[in-house]
Amino acid sequence: MPTQNIQPKIILITGCSSGFGLLTAARLAAKGHKVIATMRDLNKQGPLLSEVIHRKGRVDIIALDVTNKKSIDKAFETIATKYGYIEVLVNNAGYGIGGFFEDLTEEEIRSQMETNFFGVQNVTRHAIRFMRPRGQGKIINISSVAGFSTSPAFSAYNASKWALEAFSESLRYELKLFGIDVHLIEPGTYNTKVFHENARYAKDFDNPQSPYYPYSQHLKRKVMNYINDCHKDPEEIPALIEKLISAKNSAFRNIPDIESLVMYRLRKYLPFRLYSWIIQSALFKGIK
Repeated sequence: MPTQNIQPKIILITGCSSGFGLLTAARLAAKGHKVIATMRDLNKQGPLLSEVIHRKGRVDIIALDVTNKKSIDKAFETIATKYGYIEVLVNNAGYGIGGFFEDLTEEEIRSQMETNFFGVQNVTRHAIRFMRPRGQGKIINISSVAGFSTSPAFSAYNASKWALEAFSESLRYELKLFGIDVHLIEPGTYNTKVFHENARYAKDFDNPQSPYYPYSQHLKRKVMNYINDCHKDPEEIPALIEKLISAKNSAFRNIPDIESLVMYRLRKYLPFRLYSWIIQSALFKGIK
């Protein structure tokens, strides 16, 4: 049953077919919020509906492709007709592509930026128009530990998240003028579908002729071993989003797990030469 004494908010969440988006939509709906859960392909709504029913909530599911402006226009027309406005936007839609730079095509890199960066801007631009006239609102952007610490074989993903961080920080200053808060969440690694059935790799990632082949295969094994041994609860992210929605004067940058926090502190305070040596040693140790 919905939590008592809650002030229900109209919340739009992107990328709800799996992962953090699915869990966040189900959690907030169960707490009594009016959740508009969006996804690119409505044929993938089954797992979300099952989780929502399990938690005894209700969601409004609509199609929204963050890389397609016509899809975004149509979604917001539907929202305007049914709700009139939104109070919270959670920009969750995104993915990560693995691969060394030379193994990636230009199209793959542009696609990564279109979803993780320009997609966020496309949706945010529409959402602001719902929030600014009311003098209030919250925009929560799901970034990553990759937004402040890079690694080999993830240059496209790192670039998209670094761009998101810079955009979010600048936008925070701009929207404060109109009573709208902007927040970042920077999760570390969680064992979700993004590393399994939703995983994406560069065109030449598995090409034995690539000069990076032994390194990419080594890193893939290392990452998957870590993922399979990762026991952090993905529900930590929806719980943090819920907290940000209800709290006043919350922090701009939010790091939910100890892994990310340690990396953030090391990246911030260690000389880069030392920090990069640690990363290089940790990732390529044992490769022959």
